[in-house]
Amino acid sequence: MRFLALCLFALLIAFGATAQSVPAVTWTADLNAALQQAKASNKPVLAVFSGSDWCKPCIMLKQEVFDKPEFAQYAQDKFVLARFDFPRSKKNKLPATQTKLNEQAAAQLNKEGSFPLVVLLSPEGKVLAKTGYRPGGPAAYDAYLTQLLAKK
Repeated sequence: MRFLALCLFALLIAFGATAQSVPAVTWTADLNAALQQAKASNKPVLAVFSGSDWCKPCIMLKQEVFDKPEFAQYAQDKFVLARFDFPRSKKNKLPATQTKLNEQAAAQLNKEGSFPLVVLLSPEGKVLAKTGYRPGGPAAYDAYLTQLLAKK
C-alpha cells in the first residue's frame, strides 16, 4: 500500500513539473500608467469597467474570460490590461485614491456609465473599439478582440 501511495505521489510530482504554467497577467488600475506602458511597449490597452459585486454580466465576463489561463496566455503579449471597478457593497469599498482614479478613467472613456464596458485603446490613447460581455468563453472572446483590432 505504501508503495502504491509513493508511486502516485511521484506521478503527481512528475506531471506537476512538466505542466506548462501560464504566467498571471497583471492588471493596472491607473489609466495614465496603462497608457504610458502601452506607448513604451507599443501595445494597445484593454480597459475594463466593471461592477464586481452588483453587475451580473461583469461577474460573468471576469469568471468566464479574464480569470481563465487561456485569456492570460492570449493577452500577455498583446495588451496592457487596465481594470476599473465600481463596487457598491460597503465591504468591497475601494480606497479613496483608487475610487478617484476609476472615476477619472470613467470620465474619459465611459461617460455613458455602461457595465461591463471593454475599451480597446491605441498606444496613443485613441479609442479603437468598445464592447462588453459576450458568451462563449476565452477562445471566443480572444477571437473577437483579435477581430476588433484587425479592423483598426
